[in-house]
Formats: sequence, structure tokens, C-alpha cells
Amino acid sequence: MKLTLGFSPCPNDTFIFEAMVHGRVDTEGLEFDWFLADVEELNRRAMEGSVDITKMSFHAFARAAAGYLILDSGSALGRNNGPLVVSRRKIWPEELEDALIAIPGQFTTANLYFSIFWPKATRKREYLFSDIPEAVLSGEADAGLIIHETRFTYRKMGLSLVADTGAMWEEMTGLPVPLGCIVANRKLDHSTAEKVNRTIRRSIGYARSNPGESVSFIRKHARETDPEVTREHIKLYVNDFSLTLGEEGRKAIERLFAVARENGVVDPLPERIFLA
Repeated sequence: MKLTLGFSPCPNDTFIFEAMVHGRVDTEGLEFDWFLADVEELNRRAMEGSVDITKMSFHAFARAAAGYLILDSGSALGRNNGPLVVSRRKIWPEELEDALIAIPGQFTTANLYFSIFWPKATRKREYLFSDIPEAVLSGEADAGLIIHETRFTYRKMGLSLVADTGAMWEEMTGLPVPLGCIVANRKLDHSTAEKVNRTIRRSIGYARSNPGESVSFIRKHARETDPEVTREHIKLYVNDFSLTLGEEGRKAIERLFAVARENGVVDPLPERIFLA
């Protein structure tokens, strides 16, 4: 059985899926017609319901939940890894309400957190995530919401931290920061979706045991090629929550959606949002 599979070119995703898409682990008879795309493009395709298995932002999932279920493996959650708000000149967090903010996409989870903490900040402009630092440095935007590799490089570029939305979330809830999930189309039968879930878990296990196998694949697609940045990126975003959400991971996801609903950022979700 062949399934369409979408994930991002970011090191944490290419690290997770390399063994799976190159046949290094048992796929239980499944084959994958895979592609890479920026997270907002993945979000768009998922909201169209056109992909079988895909990485997507939790924010976008809230709009696509009628068509997808969150798998137990492959998600990006953690601590001290939330989206950062940065600027070139000194800006206080309370000034963000009137600032022009560069964001990595309307339906990214980064924008979800920003919308929760600064609901009155409506002046936003969308950029590819890797272009946001330059947009702030050039003065196109007053501040930028950064994710992925740029959180490791913004200081070297001459930018300063305004706010850490992940730290704000953890302080408010005591829970890890949900960022992105791997979802299965509800049209797939449960048995097939479970096979995918197990395959992802095997792929992560293989990548951790054989880190050298994925280096060329990761380097080929990463936007930031510094090996140390890549290692730190994977270390931060691929963790025990990637293997299994567990009770704490699920609680964090449910809390995020509850807070977002309370703040009018997302609509109510279906009763069932997890595969199992």
C-alpha cells in the first residue's frame, strides 16, 4: 500500500523520517510517496485533506481536525523550545500590540501562541520562516516571530530577544510546548494508521542509534548548514515526546486547544483528535 507523506526540510523532520523513507526500517508493507515542503505549505495541503500522512502545525490541525487524527509518534513538543519574538531595536513586550510583526505563516503554532499572548497585535506580515530575520534587520518589520533553525542564529545576526512565547506558555501551564504533529487522514483504516505510527517510532529509534546515516539527507535539505546548529536543532525538537506523546504530551495539546478556544483563536474541535 502506498501513502502520500509530507514533512518539512527542517533537521528534526528529516532526522525522524530518513530511515522510514529510505527503507532502513520495517514499514509493515507500506510504501511512501513523500515530499518536503515548508510548514505553511504542509498546513495548506492538510487543510485541503489531500495528504495521507503529514507534519502540520497544531494551529492548522485545529482547522483540519475533521479530516485528520494526531499520531502518537513524530510530534514536536518539549520544553525551552517555543517560538521567539525578536527585534533589531529595543522593544518592550507591551509595545508589540502596535508593531508590525513578521510571522512564519497564519496557521503556524508560532502565530497561535503569539495570538494568545498578544491578541490585539493584528499588524502581521507573512514570510518564509528563514526570511524573517532579514525582514526585521532591514526594517520591513518591527519584530519577528522566529522558529526552527533561526532561534539558534538570531543573536549572531544582530537581533535581540523581545519575548519567549514557549517560556510564557510553560509559566502559565507548567506543561511542555506543543509545536507540530504528525497526522493521519481519517479516511485511512485504523490498522494502516497504526502501522504508520509504529514505522515512525522505528525510524526515530534507528536515527538515534545510527546518527551518521541521516547526515547527508539532513544536510541536503536544511536551510542552515552549520553542523552544530543542526545537532542542537535535532536535540531540542526530537525527544521522548517524539517517540510517544504520553499522558503529559496529550494533556499539553488539549490544554493548548482549550486556551486557544477561550481566546477565540480556534473553533471547537471534534471529540476525538488522537489516533488512539
